[in-house]
Amino acid sequence: MPVIATRLAIASTAIVLLAASTSGVLAQKKYDTGATDTEIKIGNIMPYSGPASAYGVIGKTEAAYFKMINAQGGINGRKIDFISYDDSYSPPKTVEQARKLVESDGVLLIFGALGTPPNSAIQRYMNHKKVPQLFIATGATKWNNPKHFPWTMGWQPSYQSEAHIYAKYILKEKPNAKIAVLYQNDDYGKDYLKGLKDGLGAKAASMIVATESYEETEPTIDDHIIKLKASGADVFVDITTPKFAAQAIRKVAQIGWKPLHILNNVSASVGAVIKPAGYDNSQGIISAAYLKDNSDPQWKDDPGMKHYLSFMAKDFPQGNTLDNNTIFGYAVSQTLVQVLKQCGDDLTRANIMKQAANLKNFRTEVLLPGVTINTSPTDFAPVDQLQLMQFKGQRWHLFGKVISGQVGG
Repeated sequence: MPVIATRLAIASTAIVLLAASTSGVLAQKKYDTGATDTEIKIGNIMPYSGPASAYGVIGKTEAAYFKMINAQGGINGRKIDFISYDDSYSPPKTVEQARKLVESDGVLLIFGALGTPPNSAIQRYMNHKKVPQLFIATGATKWNNPKHFPWTMGWQPSYQSEAHIYAKYILKEKPNAKIAVLYQNDDYGKDYLKGLKDGLGAKAASMIVATESYEETEPTIDDHIIKLKASGADVFVDITTPKFAAQAIRKVAQIGWKPLHILNNVSASVGAVIKPAGYDNSQGIISAAYLKDNSDPQWKDDPGMKHYLSFMAKDFPQGNTLDNNTIFGYAVSQTLVQVLKQCGDDLTRANIMKQAANLKNFRTEVLLPGVTINTSPTDFAPVDQLQLMQFKGQRWHLFGKVISGQVGG
């Protein structure tokens, strides 16, 4: 009996030791380049200069947000080292900055890089390197392609799905419309235009009476607006970035053209576009939103908006709360923080993408009510819902229901 007892004791001890060692393996921290026990290194590329510099405030908002997170103790005890470079919205420069971030700075991922042409220039490189190109700030439809580009994911609603919503609105409100379209001559502009045509369906050929494309290097788009007015169009679909959107609004008013003016969401910022263009010139413009707007008084007692305003006052006081780009930067940063929290101690690049593709009914504090973020291994389009809005007085007025703008939906 004593021998048996001793053997049982030895066996029990072995089981305990085995369990301890197994749990140690399970709890083992996993890191790729850019992550340690104390740090998560995140890269970012923004147009702080050049024709799209109005968007640079997004990167500045993100930097301020992560600084706030660090002051609160970081994410699972790790501080964020946020490295953001300027590419002037120039794709060759984007390639240079991406290589620097990945190969010299050794970032874990590149987050929130802005623009369709810049991100297109680095997409194959990022996927070849198997480095997450995550929550990029562009709504091109092609970012939702996990089968061929499993390391690239967008965040905002796709341009095509947004354009579908505008097409449905035109068909309902002005079924005999003559439509003039101004678009940027790149993947961003062409994506919107395709969505508009697809949404209009068989009527596209007869309803669209004029299209004008412009280069983002042009100093002004005034001549294009004059040509579009001459077409006799009574609907103007304005697919432009902030600088040119403000020019378009002013020129339309100056020449006395009074079409139904539909403006893409990326230029719907009151602070960056509408106010500079003039409130009087902007009356009646139609757009769509998925984020709350600080100029809308219905959010004055909203807890999420209060948190955003508190962050802006304390952590980014130089930012403009009327500029929706700051709200965008705040919202997308909250989404990345959620992904990093879900990663726990497995901060590998593969797990970053796995967790980014496993967001279920997640809401940042500044999404419109009814809009949720959902992803899966086969769905890399986090936000796909919008609500139409019209500019009246000095703010946007939401109307209608939150609409799913899924392409093909």
